[in-house]
Amino acid sequence: MWAELARVGKDPGTGGYRRYAWTGADLDCRAWFRDQAEARGLRHETDRNGNLWAWLGDPEAGDAVVTGSHLDSVPDGGAFDGPLGVVSAFAALDELRARGARPVKPLAITAFGDEEGARFGVACVGSRLSAGQLTREQAHALRAADGTSLPQAMEAAGQDPDAIGADPERLGRIGALVELHVEQGRALDLTGDPVGLASAIWPHGRWRFDFRGEGNHAGTTRLADRRDPTLPYAETVLAARREAQLAGALATFGKVLVQPNGVNAIPSLVSAWLDSRAADPASLDTVVAAVEAAAREAATRSGVELAVVRESFTPSVEFGHALRDELARILEARSATPLPVIDSGAGHDAGILSASVPTAMLFVRNPTGVSHAPAETAAEDDCVAGVRALADVLEGLACA
Repeated sequence: MWAELARVGKDPGTGGYRRYAWTGADLDCRAWFRDQAEARGLRHETDRNGNLWAWLGDPEAGDAVVTGSHLDSVPDGGAFDGPLGVVSAFAALDELRARGARPVKPLAITAFGDEEGARFGVACVGSRLSAGQLTREQAHALRAADGTSLPQAMEAAGQDPDAIGADPERLGRIGALVELHVEQGRALDLTGDPVGLASAIWPHGRWRFDFRGEGNHAGTTRLADRRDPTLPYAETVLAARREAQLAGALATFGKVLVQPNGVNAIPSLVSAWLDSRAADPASLDTVVAAVEAAAREAATRSGVELAVVRESFTPSVEFGHALRDELARILEARSATPLPVIDSGAGHDAGILSASVPTAMLFVRNPTGVSHAPAETAAEDDCVAGVRALADVLEGLACA
């Protein structure tokens, strides 16, 4: 399974993955998912929001145990972020069958759509829509960098964009959702554990900063006469690093667009996106407010206009203790060793859905801590340990 999926959407130049929502690579991933479901005799479907499901048992029965993750990627992302959870879900079902375990509850494997938000700018679109955290109107307004709207992309892929929206009936039939994910840090590497449990997800969001100046000739315009938006942008990047360090938080300008983007032209507009995360909401608010204040001061000095828009936000997520404690009990009964419990600075579909259904997460050790980059990795033995842990959890939650 891993070898088949690893070929999809890989860029030969960078070695990273470009699996963006509703593109050819995404459709190939969806076909792979369908093939895996059919090979196991599972009923497969795509829901109204583009999320994939493969069912063992009656989906209408309720109290289903669900596992999975996502298959899309960030630009030039790694192989493990998302796909490890989906591949491990199918492998865990194979393990259950090899054990002769008999589910007494419906089991489902899922792949949520557009988790990374790489094409349309909002993360976890599929799960947000299902949970009612993103409205149909908001989703229809999303645009890719090339101007393609989300409805246009969905329609071109054969999905009805007018059907999207909250899906409380489907979520109401889920009794527990467990997402396995490669760790996006080095906590497990430092403790020496192959698998860990998630405790919480930091609050995080995305803010767009538009610095609007005056385009002009780079060779004839005096420095004193310029209204160059790159200057306040550059100061804002430095301010973000400074404020994050002061607050023990994280702040990153990872995407920037310059207009007209000519070598011999002073830019007229710099649009930049801030990703900021912190251990608590107050710290996050402090960082973002300080970055915006520094940006406005720098823009004023350069005669540049500034507009700041919050494009997405996810509050703190504390995974429910009841399900987390049940997972710990199941896994510790198998190994007699307590699992480490760690938090996450990265967002996940399980975090989005935690307000609607009981959710939990398992992390698999990442020896380098590198994620969202081609060097992202996990050892085969640790991935196998993750599959076995997931199979133990599914057996404990869904089987007699």
